[in-house]
Amino acid sequence: MTEREKMLAGELYDPGDAELMARWHRAKDLANEYNSLCSADAAGKEKVLGELLGGMGKRLWITPPFYVDYGENIFFGDNVEVNMGCTFLDDNVITIGDNALFAPGVQLLAAYHPTNASERFGEPNADGSFSFCKTITAPITIGDNVWIGGGAIVLPGVTIGDNVVIGAGSVVTRDVPSNKVAFGNPCRVFRDNV
Repeated sequence: MTEREKMLAGELYDPGDAELMARWHRAKDLANEYNSLCSADAAGKEKVLGELLGGMGKRLWITPPFYVDYGENIFFGDNVEVNMGCTFLDDNVITIGDNALFAPGVQLLAAYHPTNASERFGEPNADGSFSFCKTITAPITIGDNVWIGGGAIVLPGVTIGDNVVIGAGSVVTRDVPSNKVAFGNPCRVFRDNV
């Protein structure tokens, strides 16, 4: 099993693997190109996003700057708006439904590290240094008609149902069922969204 296959399977993997590093650098270069385009260059933006993302529906609007790890593991539905300064660590699949809205500074983090330092770093190199931290992943799924408020953080493995509002500054550590308004740290459901 390759390190990329381990990554997408949610197994402990080495992000310093040559194949993964090549994909990571490609994504960083494409994101940098996207973030540098003139604001009104819709054709240029669509071209770069077509190369960067795993999939995108119609009418995707991403206000730069936008940050990703690989890009190719992000799949957007139709009519999605991502405001400035959002970070999507797509070390596993991030799926976003239709009509989703992400306020500035939202983070979707599909990667994490073992809490045990020896698992996280492994054996030291001959010179006493360490390679990249070992990483684990879990997918993130965002339903249709979801609004995620500014600065919210969604952690690995979380599914947010349809018609959900996540309040600004929330840290979403567990699934949120459809038709709810949720907020806080940790994020909790406070009422129905009808």
